[in-house]
Amino acid sequence: MKIVASAGHSDVAMVYVVEFPKGLVECVESVQPPRLREEKWVLMISILFGCPISCQMCDAGGHYRGKLTEAEMFAQLEYLIQQRYPDGYVPSEQFKIQFARMGEPALNLAVIDLLENLPGRINAPGLMPSVSTIAPHGTDDFFERLIEVKNKIYPAGRFQFQFSIHTTDPDLRDKIIPVKKWSFERMATFGEDYHRPGDRKITLNFALAENSPLDPDVLLRYFDPDRFLIKVTPLNPTYQAESTGLTSYVDPNNKAAVYPELEKIQEAGYQMIISIGEQEENQIGSNCGQYVQKHILESGGLTEGYTYQVTQPVSDLK
Repeated sequence: MKIVASAGHSDVAMVYVVEFPKGLVECVESVQPPRLREEKWVLMISILFGCPISCQMCDAGGHYRGKLTEAEMFAQLEYLIQQRYPDGYVPSEQFKIQFARMGEPALNLAVIDLLENLPGRINAPGLMPSVSTIAPHGTDDFFERLIEVKNKIYPAGRFQFQFSIHTTDPDLRDKIIPVKKWSFERMATFGEDYHRPGDRKITLNFALAENSPLDPDVLLRYFDPDRFLIKVTPLNPTYQAESTGLTSYVDPNNKAAVYPELEKIQEAGYQMIISIGEQEENQIGSNCGQYVQKHILESGGLTEGYTYQVTQPVSDLK
């Protein structure tokens, strides 16, 4: 593993471009000011070389070249940890590892192997893995093993699980996430098998675009508010979102804004989170859906994102 480029600010987020024999990926570390790293520290690692999904808002899709091994995934974590904590001990009260930088985790069973082995390889009392998935068709083995590992190793709220849905309109969902995937009914059945007393609720994530329905009646038809919560995030500035004409329903620059459509979700009985990250992360390119290598290959630039200098000549990464 070789670090070939980086971008960011150590007090907010750092993105690292990592070279393996099979290709380039990225990993990220971030904090959430004003919280200190010792309170909450978030790492994001890649699990595929490229991604075959190509969601309409995500710059990390395309150019799929296979799966990272467990060793390659762990190498990213080891590097990020040793940069901050050379002795290997992570004192963060909440140490969140997201399998979400590049690639759909359910397409790589080595993610489960790494989850099984993490507690024995990382000295971190606050360890909390996080898996976010679109639930691709044909990945039942991944989710069956995930339940086993969660129950055995990460019970009582020590694991975070998220379905990325983005709209309750099935046809629009198929357009935004253009692959065959689980139905809402199948997700709901999984929730019944997955959720145990003391577990965190399963998150239904909506990176919500303008004119993308979020219908409480559809949610209630499938998703029990006792097992599922709703998280809405802005659409981060990406080249993919710009090219597909998606604009954000949530204004990331106005945290006090009121959204009548989201109030209806709360009135339906759901726990609701409107999650707006640090806007500086958009400039760094470390927020969800962003990908520094995509920026390097583009010539136009984005007004709201990717303004930090990458510490490597562009020609070396093309």
